[in-house]
Amino acid sequence: MPEQSPFDLAEGDPFGPHNLPYGVFSTADAPDRRRLGVRYGDSVLDLSALPSALPAAIHPHAELLTAPTLNPLLAAGRPVWRQIRAAVHSAVTDPAHRGEVAPLFHPLAEVTLHLPFEVADYVDFYASEHHATNVGRIFRPNDAALTPNWKHLPIGYHGRAGTVVVTGTPVVRPSGQRKAPADEAPTFGPSLRLDIEAEVGFVVGAPSTLHEPVGLGAFRDHVFGVCLLNDWSARDIQAWEYVPLGPFLGKSFATSVSAWITPLDALDEARTAPPARDFPLLPYLDDAGAEPGGIDIRIEVRINGETVSRPPFSAMYWTAAQQLAHMTVNGASLRTGDLFASGTVSGPDPDQLGCLLELTQGKGPYLQDGDEVTLTAWAPGPDGARIGLGEVTGRILPTG
Repeated sequence: MPEQSPFDLAEGDPFGPHNLPYGVFSTADAPDRRRLGVRYGDSVLDLSALPSALPAAIHPHAELLTAPTLNPLLAAGRPVWRQIRAAVHSAVTDPAHRGEVAPLFHPLAEVTLHLPFEVADYVDFYASEHHATNVGRIFRPNDAALTPNWKHLPIGYHGRAGTVVVTGTPVVRPSGQRKAPADEAPTFGPSLRLDIEAEVGFVVGAPSTLHEPVGLGAFRDHVFGVCLLNDWSARDIQAWEYVPLGPFLGKSFATSVSAWITPLDALDEARTAPPARDFPLLPYLDDAGAEPGGIDIRIEVRINGETVSRPPFSAMYWTAAQQLAHMTVNGASLRTGDLFASGTVSGPDPDQLGCLLELTQGKGPYLQDGDEVTLTAWAPGPDGARIGLGEVTGRILPTG
């Protein structure tokens, strides 16, 4: 039986020509050489070799494609992103290029995938009304579920960029202080309530200038693409430390992201209006009349191979454009490689909750050593195609 060509994809493959996500890979014969790649089906197209194969289409940007990380490409800005995306699309779809491009493919199963970009800053938001309401009811049963500011601004916190890791990286159970309400004093030890948070991350490309806010209309000029993200959370550590300044050590030990960054332009068909808002917004957050800011991404959460939830990203109250606008409204600047995450994605139904805290009403069980968590997702594409987001997987290891 002849070997299948990497150009010939199975019908409905979510990593077809409408997707073309970017990543960084290495091969067994050159493990220390990191190269940019684009996923196409179950293959990786070596972008570092594309300028030689198709010099007319890609030559002006050869230096960007031969870097060992996506950051130079991210910094180049949207016009360049679109030119390179068009050239890659032509490379994998135009029969005239097959002879030059075919040798540039590597089987996905035979490469090692790396963190695709150097993370500059990391911000995590709290943008799901369903999640925030459920958590409020668990922690504040006698008070309003949502805090008074929740529907007026996207709440967030600054995380730790240095502990963002690529899918497949083991997650070691963190230790820290924890104190149950009935305990007289805090104790120290491994987290007993280790949790997940199914989220969507947004990768900043073009930077901004200090003291110049980035408005809603400039979102596409600065955000390069999207990835799945798991914000691992030690709930017992978090509960004891977070008053009054918010998450710290209960979050900063690990955040897992996909090895593939899906370009924002690949999700045009998935654009959708966010849920109706029942509070008036200040002008810098008011997206009435703007292009639909929501994205219809269907997430699936599996623990040890069993599906436990299917959170819908379309249900998020705050959009990524609003998050970016709020993140910079005080004049804070963006840097290439900034990563900001949506916060836990949860929907209105019991099988649409994005963390174990919600799924178990705070009672557990939480993650055990050896458990493996996998996030997958897809979004509607053109002509009925599906746009797949690269999966995020992590296995829990015991405290060292």
